[in-house]
Amino acid sequence: MLQFRFIISLLTGILFFSCNEKKIVHTYESDFEKELNAFFKDVTTSPLKPDDFKSFQSLPFFPLDSNFMFLATLKKTPKNEFFDMKTNTNRFSKERIFGILTFQIRGYEYRLKIYQSKTSLSNKEKSLFLPFLDKTNGFESYIGGRYLDLKIPNSDTIMIDFNEAYNPYCAYNENFSCPIVPRENFLPIKIRAGVMYDEKY
Repeated sequence: MLQFRFIISLLTGILFFSCNEKKIVHTYESDFEKELNAFFKDVTTSPLKPDDFKSFQSLPFFPLDSNFMFLATLKKTPKNEFFDMKTNTNRFSKERIFGILTFQIRGYEYRLKIYQSKTSLSNKEKSLFLPFLDKTNGFESYIGGRYLDLKIPNSDTIMIDFNEAYNPYCAYNENFSCPIVPRENFLPIKIRAGVMYDEKY
């Protein structure tokens, strides 16, 4: 799974919190968008099918929105065992619940389970996997939900930036095996941030 971070996130976050949750929408292309587009254009890394390269220019993105970037509280669950997370194929992904994230969007509190893969642990990677569903799925974003890659924090808080949410590779190519987003990670609101979905890719 990709791990994309862009420096502007922190600067925008500071601005966001200082504006008392006033919405700030950006129209420029972020580093995350540039890097993700470059990844998709590279034939050696892209999940796109060969025919899709002929017309591919850029993935569709929601406008950058600071309302979807914030600090969340992380309650770790260290005693959880690894389990077989279902994928869109016969393969299973070895995951464990690393903890519970608690955060607020527009004054409402939400919780999501965040996962750690056995592969990342074996490779001594400090990465976490946050799959989620929301009310844009099947309309503006991929019907199967989206992913976020996060780093294990040194404290009990973690920065979530839904502007970096991306689609699973199986959204573009059915030959990829992708973890199915657990239903309990459904957010009953529209997360209009991150990568959108276009059937032509």
